[in-house]
Amino acid sequence: MAFGASTKRRWIKWIFLGPILAFILLQLYFFVQVCWFVWFNPSSTSFMRQQLSELREKNPNAELKHQWVPYDRISNNLKRAVVASEDANFADHPGVDFDALERAYNRNNRKHKVVGGGSTITQQLAKNLFLSGSRSYLRKGQEMIIAFMLESVMSKRRILEVYLNVVEFGRGVFGAEAAARYYFRTPAANLAPAQAARLAVMLPNPRYYDRHRSTNYLVKRTSLIQRRMGAAELP
Repeated sequence: MAFGASTKRRWIKWIFLGPILAFILLQLYFFVQVCWFVWFNPSSTSFMRQQLSELREKNPNAELKHQWVPYDRISNNLKRAVVASEDANFADHPGVDFDALERAYNRNNRKHKVVGGGSTITQQLAKNLFLSGSRSYLRKGQEMIIAFMLESVMSKRRILEVYLNVVEFGRGVFGAEAAARYYFRTPAANLAPAQAARLAVMLPNPRYYDRHRSTNYLVKRTSLIQRRMGAAELP
């Protein structure tokens, strides 16, 4: 009887400790990966692999458009446009903009569903590298943890460099170089202010804007971001 009680206690202990241990090991895995990316460029991301899998369901020979370029070969126009459009406080926050999160939380409550996450560039990079595009508070929590990891070991410049090289700009189009050549037939280094602003505005829904390139919203938002670019602070 005592043996049975002891076995039961062990099972109960592992029922509680098992998930905690799994969570810790998962965070350790993410942190090791983040440390690796300080020095080495990611060859692919979770988002890239997901989209390539989708493309190959229809075309087994499908390939992504992606070409890594160093920070200095990406136009400052695009850097400023992305900061102005996606994360105006990028240079100052610790990876998470809590004011933006609060605004997103209130907006989601009004809509009774997750319609926006208030993510910073660092959080978006965390999501693109390791997570999925699903919207939930659980995924948002993991995204925040990875964002703090990124900020703890990477410079802001490196975070922006990796982000601009892996973020999705259209169906099968990833990174600034591929996007510049796909939409404007020019290298990322040569993007003009209006071109850079348009690419930045596409980021929240790149596949949609890949198919709808002249919507009124896209035109108006591009003009607005172009006016804000001068005030964008770069790392």
